[in-house]
Amino acid sequence: MHPFGLTAVVPCYDEADSVAQTHAEIVAALGGYDLEILFVDDGSTDGTLAEIQRLAATDPRVQYLSFSRNFGFEAAFSAGYKYARKPWLVHLDADLQFPPAEVHHLVARALEGHDAVFGVRRTRHDPWHRRGGAACYHWLGRRLRIRIPPGATTFRVLRTELARRVVELRLGTPYFLATVPLLTSRIATVPVEHRPRTRGTSKFRLGRLIGHALELYVAFSRRAVHWVAIVLLLAALASAGLAVAAFAGLLGTGVAAGAGLVAQSVALCGAAVLLRYTVLIADAQPRPAMFYVRAASIPVEPADELFPGARPAPFIPAQREDAA
Repeated sequence: MHPFGLTAVVPCYDEADSVAQTHAEIVAALGGYDLEILFVDDGSTDGTLAEIQRLAATDPRVQYLSFSRNFGFEAAFSAGYKYARKPWLVHLDADLQFPPAEVHHLVARALEGHDAVFGVRRTRHDPWHRRGGAACYHWLGRRLRIRIPPGATTFRVLRTELARRVVELRLGTPYFLATVPLLTSRIATVPVEHRPRTRGTSKFRLGRLIGHALELYVAFSRRAVHWVAIVLLLAALASAGLAVAAFAGLLGTGVAAGAGLVAQSVALCGAAVLLRYTVLIADAQPRPAMFYVRAASIPVEPADELFPGARPAPFIPAQREDAA
């Protein structure tokens, strides 16, 4: 067995039909490592948890966390990173569009002295809106001076302690691609294969992708806020100038139009100020827990459990009449 200790963190949501195949492929590719496979069930409503528990009963390398509800992708991988027990971890999505065999390339670069190694797709096999959207938000992120490794993806190998550091920050948006460069400069990227989706459906719809990008820009850069505030201020000044011209009769408009422009300029000034303060207030607000665990095969901190000290029975989906 290779002495390299590796936890494969696998977030899952309604993946009952693919969990067994995912496990088999991970074991076949990475079984030579000192391996742990940590499935994180993000509040699935199908038989995902039951399938994971079946695997855990036959393979001691399999561990799991199961949320009390669907908390989202960031919560799922954050929980996996927090409770991974090997010195290194690899993030693998349940659909395995990144082949587990590619992990060896990332591990090799990590052993050269890097703290985090990100996979970069040689060819991306995703719908056009996913490819175009990713290119746009990476481009805009660079314009906003957000440090994102070029082409980096969620397919990554990194030191578990580094991953925990990011989770412990309790960021409202734990955007790993932008957070890791704030903590270490020992980062590398590696070209990897990417294959078309053959099972399951993507949980990232267009609206979610747009929202995810906006969260990145707001959480990791104040430049966007400053730009908006400047635009609003310039608009306010222009409105005030028009109002003065209207009152002076230079535009041939009446007092009503001038008064409206004055009101508009005041409103825009107020919006510019309020926008800046809204960001500051939002940053200072306390946040609820990112996730709550209902069932787990490993010890979990009481603060992360929905019912500390008790583990209610897992959810068992009702059998459909047409399947009876």
